[in-house]
Parts: sequence; structure tokens; C-alpha cells
Amino acid sequence: MGVNLAKGQKVDLTKGNPGLKKLMVGLGWDTNRYDGGYDFDLDAAAFMLGASGKVNRDEDFIFYGNLEHASGAVKHMGDNLTGDGDGDDEQVLVDLSIIPANVDKVAFTVTIYDAEVRHQNFGMVSNAFIRVVDETTGAELIRYDLGEDFSIETAVVVGELYRYNGEWKFNAIGSGFQGGLYALCKNYGVNV
Repeated sequence: MGVNLAKGQKVDLTKGNPGLKKLMVGLGWDTNRYDGGYDFDLDAAAFMLGASGKVNRDEDFIFYGNLEHASGAVKHMGDNLTGDGDGDDEQVLVDLSIIPANVDKVAFTVTIYDAEVRHQNFGMVSNAFIRVVDETTGAELIRYDLGEDFSIETAVVVGELYRYNGEWKFNAIGSGFQGGLYALCKNYGVNV
């Protein structure tokens, strides 16, 4: 049984799990009643960040348009256009053993595709979560349920893996942004 985290809580990943290398990061959500005439398309992404808190290069942004990092360390498993069904809506595979040395943190985000045009925001989303699973054993290590404390935001930094004293930890962030994917890219130094 994994650890359930609260917003802002940090937990060791590799210290208590020696030999842990391959992770599956699952992100999921449901949409509340919405009759705006559009599908509700949420997109998971991963930003591989250097010591500055920014990407070292644009290719360190892993999303539906760039599914795998050149190192093979982070791989997006594809875009779910509706979020229908139970369980993970989108998944990102992470191999801790081959994350480049100049990457200190991997931030996991969820944005609403075309939110402005579709008049959609995270106030219309429920049951959002992130979970970290040991890909080798299938054991869920961490789960963070975001709760319902968003209203007008169109992007959320859900959580981040980060390197600390040679070990990997996880931080439950749950921080909302306005401006969708564009705002996140600007925040993390991706040229858009």
C-alpha cells in the first residue's frame, strides 16, 4: 500500500526502496457535469528541469507532441482525448537510473487543451490524482489526490520528482496556473 500525500508533503522514494529505478507516474481525473458542447481534453506533461528550475533545452519538455526524451529517461505513453473510464488517464514512464546528470527535477503537470476557447477550467474537474508506481513490481508507492481547491485555473503543477543528496524524492505540489500550457512553458523556460 502506497503513501497518501497531502499538498506540500515530501517523501523519499529511493532511500526506502533501494534498487528502485523504473517508475510509472499515472495521472487521472474526472470531469464534472459540463454541457459546453466540447470534449474535455486534459493533457499530462513532464518538464525535466535543471538547477535553475528551468529546462536545459526545449526537448526537455515531454508531452503529447514530444513523447520521449532523447535519453529515454522519460516517456509519455500517449494522449487520452476524453478522460473517460477509471484509473489513470495518462501515464509517464520514468527511468531514474538514466535521467541526465543536469536534470535535478521532473515536474508533472496537467493542462486543459484549448481551455480558453472551450470555456473550461479546473473548477470543472474532480477526482484528480497523481500516483507513482514501481514499474517492476506494480506496487503503488505514492498517491496524491488533489482535492477540489481549483476554480479558474487551466493548468496545475501536480507534483515533482527531485534529486536530493543522491536520492530521489517526491513533492506533492498541487499549484494552479492560469494561461494553460503556454503559461507553464514560459514558467519553465520552454520557448513557445
